[in-house]
Amino acid sequence: MGGVMKTVAWFSAGVSSAVATKLMVEFLDEILYTHIEDQHPDTLRFVHDCEAWFGKPVKILQSPYKSVEGAIMATAAYPSGVYVNGPRGASCTRYLKRQVRQAWEYEQTEPLRYVWGMDCEEADRAARLVHNMPEYTHFFPLIDRRWTKEIAHEVLAASGIKRPAMYELGYHNNNCVGCVKGGMGYWNKIRADFPEVFDARAKLERVAGATCINGVYLDELEPERGRHEPPIVGDCGILCEVMGI
Repeated sequence: MGGVMKTVAWFSAGVSSAVATKLMVEFLDEILYTHIEDQHPDTLRFVHDCEAWFGKPVKILQSPYKSVEGAIMATAAYPSGVYVNGPRGASCTRYLKRQVRQAWEYEQTEPLRYVWGMDCEEADRAARLVHNMPEYTHFFPLIDRRWTKEIAHEVLAASGIKRPAMYELGYHNNNCVGCVKGGMGYWNKIRADFPEVFDARAKLERVAGATCINGVYLDELEPERGRHEPPIVGDCGILCEVMGI
């Protein structure tokens, strides 16, 4: 790659990501959001509200596999069979996030620099990202300002934008409803809040012959298992892609 650098925010549709994007918006050439059909329906409302706040368009990308189920079933081509989540990472991360990002990057002709929404309590995650993506320049505006996730929520509230519905339900991240990387406490909360999603994932596990939680099928998960205290599961962003989780 050569020429003028292109500055891009990979907008996750989470609060911290929105605030980081806003802080850097005057320097941004492009704002990208990778949509997955399993996101809460309110997510696209939030994306469009933020688009107006940014004063710049948000480009929506999407994998042809579209959903978590589509990504999981795509792994049927693996010699080892259908794959959900484990040491190799999550199949949805590979097909719905990583491959979409890599396809976009392949088409670029300029050197790239990225803006991320990690807060000051995630400096270690940011350092791992920089280590694993040395070919790009990286900016972490929340870390630079020593802002926490709580401060980011206060900034968004002051903007007048309603945060995504998953936060209002007690989740500390706006991931897919039924994130395969969640633990026992997360899944028992999904069981209570989105029983139809819980049942669908449980059936999908049996079709796949593989589990979200290591060694425990959802239809065998006891309702009282796990911790419900937030954060329940980390943001599903580019670090998941890079680290293979």
